Amino acid sequence: MSDLSGRTVLITGASSGLGLHFARIAAKAGARVAACARRVDRLAALAEEIGGATVRMDVEDEASVIAGFDAAERALGAIDGCVVNAGMNARGMALDLPVAEFDRVMRVNLRGAFLTAREAGRRMIANGTAAGGRGRILVVSSLGARKVLPGLVAYCASKAGVLMMGRALAREWANKGINVNMICPGFIATELNDEFLSSESGQKMIAGFARRRLMRAEDLDGTVLHLLSDASRSITGAAFDLDDGQGL
Repeated sequence: MSDLSGRTVLITGASSGLGLHFARIAAKAGARVAACARRVDRLAALAEEIGGATVRMDVEDEASVIAGFDAAERALGAIDGCVVNAGMNARGMALDLPVAEFDRVMRVNLRGAFLTAREAGRRMIANGTAAGGRGRILVVSSLGARKVLPGLVAYCASKAGVLMMGRALAREWANKGINVNMICPGFIATELNDEFLSSESGQKMIAGFARRRLMRAEDLDGTVLHLLSDASRSITGAAFDLDDGQGL
């Protein structure tokens, strides 16, 4: 159900956090992994650990996305799986949030996700993966797409947009052999949120969760691997809330 042997999976935002974790579990499941990030220096240890390829990719820049896919295919062959994971946030209440920060979150989280998923779709159609019904695109959204997270208006809006974008792409490519699905993880401690989670406000939020705890990255493994595998042939356009009840 989670065997990725023979697959080649490109993962964005792989230099830290969930992207780094997804690269490790995909490799362990047998995939050849193209780990992509802006900070390629931070990918060196990962490459030594799992092999595969490390690729510089800035998802804000369409040319960089295209060049990144080119580099990944030169190194590993045809891409048949893609985890659209790169993201950022900007903390601040709406009345105080600079427009430039709002725009950057949208460029990375929504526009960047679109550029990455679109290029993955193009490659899968061109390389025959789609024709064989084996194209898999997994878009990482968030609990914030379903539930208001105070002080994260731009982040929540971008992640909600990602859900509908994924569904639209799933519909558009349904007859082409590409499955597009989304996951909405709850709070997991990463570089992106460590400072907030350890603050008084963060601790208060955790205490308000139904299970009063954070998730662990490995709680996502089964669903992520399944959605990238051949076993998920009939799942497309779906959004999975993987939040340990934090959204309840």
